[in-house]
This record gives sequence, structure tokens and C-alpha cells, in this order.
Amino acid sequence: MVPKFGLQMLGVAFLISLIGVTDTTGAELPSGFIETQITDRLIDPTRIRFSPDGRIFVLEQSGTIRVIKNGVLSERPFLSLKVDYRGEHGLLGLAFDPEFEKNGYVYIYHSTLNPMIHNRISRFDTKGDEAIPESEKILIDFDPTLKSIFHSAGDLHFHSDGTLYVGVGDNANHKNAQLLTNPFGKILRFNRDGSIPQDNPLYNQTTGLEKAIWAYGFRNPFSFHFQDETDRMYINDVGADSWEEINEGQAGGNYGWAVAEGPSSDPRFIAPIYTYSHGPITSEEQGCAITGGTFYPLNPRSPATAFPKVQRGLYFFIDYCNAWLRTLNPKDHTVASFGKSLAPNPVSLEIGPDGKLYYLSRWTHALYSIEYRPN
Repeated sequence: MVPKFGLQMLGVAFLISLIGVTDTTGAELPSGFIETQITDRLIDPTRIRFSPDGRIFVLEQSGTIRVIKNGVLSERPFLSLKVDYRGEHGLLGLAFDPEFEKNGYVYIYHSTLNPMIHNRISRFDTKGDEAIPESEKILIDFDPTLKSIFHSAGDLHFHSDGTLYVGVGDNANHKNAQLLTNPFGKILRFNRDGSIPQDNPLYNQTTGLEKAIWAYGFRNPFSFHFQDETDRMYINDVGADSWEEINEGQAGGNYGWAVAEGPSSDPRFIAPIYTYSHGPITSEEQGCAITGGTFYPLNPRSPATAFPKVQRGLYFFIDYCNAWLRTLNPKDHTVASFGKSLAPNPVSLEIGPDGKLYYLSRWTHALYSIEYRPN
């Protein structure tokens, strides 16, 4: 079974080197859209985040967070952590506190070495363009006896109710996803201080950290996203040998892994709203790993530079191997091609406050934006 974030992270870099993908860009996009490279000075990037004031934060797997402000990559890192970055470990997730502009808190999911290798969520204070390392407050420590360096997931997002949602992979142990006695293969939900909300759907059926389980039955939910206007939640579950999934989040839901994967009519599980199969790198509909997805706002903050209305409200998602960009319409679940020939090995997908769509390429070590410029 091929691991799915890296190859090492996702497992396909070696395969791609054999079949001849080059470092050239030149995305094929609809008329009026252009792609721009922002910087190519990143090292194994994993995630993009925008602060409320519009700065771009880029996570590098080996433990460094970089800041891009006014289009310029800062020479000084925002934060450097000592992490285990083998396989799918490393610096994997970041979220800004809902009151970030007042308290300056950032939350970080990483694979710490202290006192032994395990995944951790910490909160840091910030000052300007830098975090304060000694301000670290450890909120959640996952099981330090991890059996695998794969399927770590790591995405973090705050819900509109102020709670923090976390995607956690099954730790490459298929049985974990269906068990309510561990946090692996789950979406977890916490309060901002790391405590567990008592209204979590399985709170009274579980003990300890497992009270944080919000949904379960996932393999490696590497990315997920909330639609701001509706709180709709889409979860991208990176598959095994055959299928990639987009699932609509539901409190207490069981999504079937590893009993079911891909299209399913099993009444015990919540079926994906969209799946695509694995296929050759030349395919524009198949792929190998869904590594990013985001909703385009219904009401963009910058309407003058936003995508046309026909794209607003759509869910954009990318595939790591085949480097295409597609859209899913939440109203009827129809899917359409939006772009192909992105920079190789794309990960993370975010909408900036400027209305542009941003993604990272692990192959070119770069950050790209896609904007609508009809003239």
C-alpha cells in the first residue's frame, strides 16, 4: 500500500521522477485566469494559512514557518521548531485564534521530539512577524507510542462557534479508524484551551482524549474546510490503492474506513459526496491523493478582484500526482475541470483576502496564486 503524503510525504516523488515530470509551470486555466509564482524559496512546504491582516504563513515540513508580507518572503522565520519530519511527520497544521487580532495566539500541529516522538498541538504567543518560542502552551499530546510515521493528517480549523477542529490520520493502522478507544482516523473537536466540549457527539460514550471525537472512520483526512457562510464542512480523505474521497462532515458520523472506501451503499456509514479513482498521471479526472480543498466565498472580501460569480460558492480541490484543479458544486455535487498542468505535487489550497486562489508545490518549492484578470 502506497503511503499518501509525500512519497515520502504522500509517497509519489520517486515515481514522478521516473516518469519524467519537469519543474516547468504553465497551468492551463480558463480564459481570463493567470497563474503567478510568488516565491520558490520554500523547503518541502506542507500548508498555507492567511492571517486576518492578510499575511501569508507557509509551513515547512522540517519545522519552520515562513511569512510572506506584501509579496516578500521574510528572511527571519516566524517560528522554528525541532520536529521529527520523517515520512508524513513534521510541521503539519496552523490555525489563528478567532480573536487573533487581540490576543495574537496561533495553534500549531507538529511532530515533537520531546520527550519522545509524538504529535502535539501547541499554542504560541506572537509579536509582530515572529512567534515567542518560550510562550508555548501544550494543549494536546497524542499517544507517544506511535507505530508509524505515516497517516498523521494535521489540518486545524476554527469553527464559527469558536471550537477547534483537528484532522488525525489512522497512524497506518486500519483498525484505529473504527475504534472509539483512540483518537486516530478521526476528526476531533476541542475548546480553545485544549479542553473538550461536553456537547461533542460521543462525549458520554468515551473516556479521556477520545471524548474529543467528532467524527470517525477516516484513513488520512489531510485537509478539510468550512464554508464561512453556511458552516458546511468538507473533509478530504486520502485513500489507499483505489479511491480518493470528499466527505461532508456530520457530528458523530462514521465514514467507513477501513470497512468501506470510495463509493458505498453500506447503511452503517456516511457515503462520500464525491470520489475519484486512481489512474495514470495523464488523466484529468483520476489521480492518487487529494491534498487540498477550499470553498470560494459566496461574498468575497475583495469583490473587485474576485473570481466571477459562476465560481463563487464552489469547492476547489487538487490532486497531488496529476496536478489538476477541479470544482465541486455543493448544490448538486456536480464536478468540473478548472485547471490542469499545475506545478507538480500541489498541496494545500487557500483563498486569499485578495480573492486569489493559492497553492504550494513541493516539487518546485514554490507558492503560486491563481487570479482572474480578464483584461
